Amino acid sequence: MIKKHQIYKTDKYNMLTVEVHGKTLVVREISDQWGEECHTFVSRPEMMNWAENRFRASQFTGREEERESIMNAFKEV
Repeated sequence: MIKKHQIYKTDKYNMLTVEVHGKTLVVREISDQWGEECHTFVSRPEMMNWAENRFRASQFTGREEERESIMNAFKEV
């Protein structure tokens, strides 16, 4: 059974989802600039490490509240 979590969605072309396939976590990042990127992780700590590097506070363009909500959504997976 696949369980899908939506991390964020600004429109139908800009979104980030996490699919749980048993023990495997698949992160799909869809962007109107870059298309779809798919990242596969075998553990939750590995996914969280990627998320912390991807959404660094120093490089994040947006409000701090947006970054916090994204990181909280990752923690709830």
